[in-house]
Amino acid sequence: MFNPFSLTFYRSHRRWLYLLMALVTACSLWFGTALRTQAIDLLQILPQLIQVVQISSLSDQQEVGLGQQMNQELLNSEFRLYRNSAVTAYVNQVGQRVAASSDRPNIPYTFQVVDDSDINAFATMGGFVYVTSGLLKAADNEAQLAGVLGHEAGHIGARHLVERIKQTAIQRGIATAAGVDQSTAVGLGVELAVNLPNSRQAEFEADQRGLKSMSRAGYAPVAMVSFMEKLLRRSSGAPEFLSSHPNTADRIKVLQRNIDPVRGKSGEGLNASAYKAKVRPLR
Repeated sequence: MFNPFSLTFYRSHRRWLYLLMALVTACSLWFGTALRTQAIDLLQILPQLIQVVQISSLSDQQEVGLGQQMNQELLNSEFRLYRNSAVTAYVNQVGQRVAASSDRPNIPYTFQVVDDSDINAFATMGGFVYVTSGLLKAADNEAQLAGVLGHEAGHIGARHLVERIKQTAIQRGIATAAGVDQSTAVGLGVELAVNLPNSRQAEFEADQRGLKSMSRAGYAPVAMVSFMEKLLRRSSGAPEFLSSHPNTADRIKVLQRNIDPVRGKSGEGLNASAYKAKVRPLR
């Protein structure tokens, strides 16, 4: 039996059903679009937020990039650069000369002077080398400076900091199968380079690499030893540069054995007055 009330109710119900379906469809389309948009945004943002580097297989370009980030961190929080263009240009000139004769002349090197009275020098990675104004004052000649810069370039040539970051990340349990988070690697690099000394083996290796580099660059190799001896004589306790570089007496003995006594003073950079003129603004 046909019931008019039932037909009216059915038609009314169907209109509401269509309206509800349209509403659900519209919401689904909007929600799906929003999710897709968020997914696209996340895909664009995530690589910037989470960058993992495989320390064991860093390319030269990646190493230089990490060195640049460490440099920014150091200059923002740890050190202030010495602002004298003539002195910084001179140090860079000597450093570039030694670096060109180093084991890794293919990467760009950056030599910077830190405004600090302590006698110190260190390197991070990717060609970044730091020397204090106090060390420049303490050096007697250009060859001694070349020996210091050669030693630090030797650390870079052997990728000592790269290896230390890897080992420290493993020891602290912050390394994954994919590698180490980039920001973590930068933080570790700054911490290790500034606060923790290299190993005995690393110092001996950097000495030998630095000695070869400065000799190939034309500097008198004996200056590398004379600078260490001078600093030890000047202080009853080892200055900062040597206290953070262990086993100084042993290192001097090894260097002396590797320098030809006849040719040790052969080479450039022993003119004290010429050096003093170059660093006169520091006086």
